[in-house]
Amino acid sequence: MAVERDVFAISGPTYLKSVNWKCEHNRRSVAASLVQAVYVLERDRQLNHQSIEALAPPWWEFFHFELIRKLVDDADMSIFGAIFEFNPPSSKEASVENAPRFVIAFRGTITEKDTISRDLSLDLHLVQNGLHRTSRFSIAMQAVQNVASVFPGSTIWLAGHSLGAGMAILTGRNMVKKGNLLESYLFNPPFVAAPLERIQNEKVKHGFRIARSVITAGLTIAMKAKTEENSQRSIAEDSFGILSSWTPYLFVNPGDHICSEYIGYFQHRKNMEDLGAGFIEKLATQNSIGDLFFKALGWESEPLHLLPSADLIVNVSPAPDFKYAHGISQWWQPELNLQCTKHRYS
Repeated sequence: MAVERDVFAISGPTYLKSVNWKCEHNRRSVAASLVQAVYVLERDRQLNHQSIEALAPPWWEFFHFELIRKLVDDADMSIFGAIFEFNPPSSKEASVENAPRFVIAFRGTITEKDTISRDLSLDLHLVQNGLHRTSRFSIAMQAVQNVASVFPGSTIWLAGHSLGAGMAILTGRNMVKKGNLLESYLFNPPFVAAPLERIQNEKVKHGFRIARSVITAGLTIAMKAKTEENSQRSIAEDSFGILSSWTPYLFVNPGDHICSEYIGYFQHRKNMEDLGAGFIEKLATQNSIGDLFFKALGWESEPLHLLPSADLIVNVSPAPDFKYAHGISQWWQPELNLQCTKHRYS
């Protein structure tokens, strides 16, 4: 979930002379660029770049956005997110139809001395399904709620990369439970599980997935039978069903083991249904072995990576290395070989 120094380079989607907000590729490029803006904002802060020295503004000004608030972590005072408001030259132009009014973007881990300690501790919280217990999440959630309540009916986007995608998932899930579905762009979102997608042999990989589903379903049934908390069980199942109406955009690269398991997660659900084992997979898709372990210890746990519905966009263009496959810069490139599949939970 870490990023390298070249994430701060200025090489955005300048090929976009104007944005067609009805074009999914343009929307993806803008969302990725605004996430990049947050990375550069934090880099400007670390290097004390002021005024004309600042490198971040072109990342939002190019698309006619204004920075209206920086989201600052109370532990290390780093900028981890930002709220942007769309302010086009003329709101009457047809080209601004379908544009968001606000975009709330979150960066991922930065491996610099000013941020690495706090960011890595949050990565650990994410792995332990405990990101919701952190002050950074509280700040992010309050910011999203404030925008939604002050500007009711406005189109709001969430966007995030890596750890920031995890933050966007968590805030997006909570807003769904409040009855507000926010369009969300999740770049390289972490999937906290063994990266089975890296196994080359399809039969072996499929076998591992079936075994994991059976074990997860079995543990789920055993824990429910032991606790006999039927009301809590219903709440958990209802929660997953409520989330099914939210369909975030997941952008993943097969060469990135941090997020590539989403490919197998959704494909395996379909495979199990085709095999007539939908009941097993319905239990397994709502739980993870790690999540059940934490619950057995009495810890409050809700795995962020288990999503009922999503539009999965896979970049199958050749990735030279992991650094590129996990990087944000790939997502504003104009000519990507993308495979898109829609997954809906029922």
